[in-house]
Amino acid sequence: MLSGNRLDLSKLVQKEFLEKSREKLGLSNKKFASLLGVGVRTLTDWKRKKFLLPEKVVVFLSKKSGVPVPSGKKLDRFWYTKKGARKGALNMLKKYGRVGGDPETRKEAWRIWWENTGKFQKWKIFERKQIKKPKKDVSLAEFTGIMLGDGGITKNQVTITLNRETDYDYMTYVKRLIVKLFELTPSFREDKKSLATNIVVSSVELVDFCKNLGLKVGNKIKQGADVPEWIKQKRKLMVVCVRGLVDTDGSVFKHKYRSNGRLYKYTKIDFSSCSKPLMESVFKFLKSLGLRPRIVKDGKKLRIESIDTVKKYMELIGTSNKKHLNRYNS
Repeated sequence: MLSGNRLDLSKLVQKEFLEKSREKLGLSNKKFASLLGVGVRTLTDWKRKKFLLPEKVVVFLSKKSGVPVPSGKKLDRFWYTKKGARKGALNMLKKYGRVGGDPETRKEAWRIWWENTGKFQKWKIFERKQIKKPKKDVSLAEFTGIMLGDGGITKNQVTITLNRETDYDYMTYVKRLIVKLFELTPSFREDKKSLATNIVVSSVELVDFCKNLGLKVGNKIKQGADVPEWIKQKRKLMVVCVRGLVDTDGSVFKHKYRSNGRLYKYTKIDFSSCSKPLMESVFKFLKSLGLRPRIVKDGKKLRIESIDTVKKYMELIGTSNKKHLNRYNS
């Protein structure tokens, strides 16, 4: 939501739009900032027009609060770079004069410097950033379940892919979980061709830590991803791991049917995975809780169907995904 074009509004209009939207929604500044996925400091800067408002934020707030979108000039997200680059170039020219010389000569001089001096020095850019390494507790078990569900790992990055519309609140929850566990702040990257948003952490240290947890780098399905043994050994860890799995790769939905002209509906829960070991582990655990799971669709989908077992699932395992909770309570 913070990417894309900016709207150039007057300082007064920008401040009034934000204040009216907040008042219409009945939120405190802190909750209002959280709704927008920013900190209170950023919200304050927007009110002072230290920064221009992203167009997506304006449209989102207008839909939520009913406050009309104010008219303003649309600017590219990096509208300021051309102006800044020109100013910087003029300052450099004024300070140092025109920089000339033969490019090949400069390149050869750099190579000699690198071979004799540069490569023997310590460079911060090449140092691996250290992370907090949490204990194997319930928070880490839930993170592991989320990664087994909608997560992916490459040599340098850890990514969790969610729907930016239906999982909007859950994205914030996952971000806070990562910050709490590893003291790393992930970035949000929207896929322009779909509704997917990637929660990304670029950290080789985190990748190595995830590998030590038992998570797979690359195609987790082909590698037979499964719940790690350190989680299977403790029921309380398995509970939150399954919660993370169903919150990402599961759904809560209403089953409807008619009988004798009367409409009936009740809630079901399902979980999908193409990893056979993972499906078997989840099935075995849910069965041990007396939830009577049933595997359908060529063994790639697991379902909890009766009213009493769905209720029991929510009591024993629950959900951190507001989308699931809303559907269950509707």
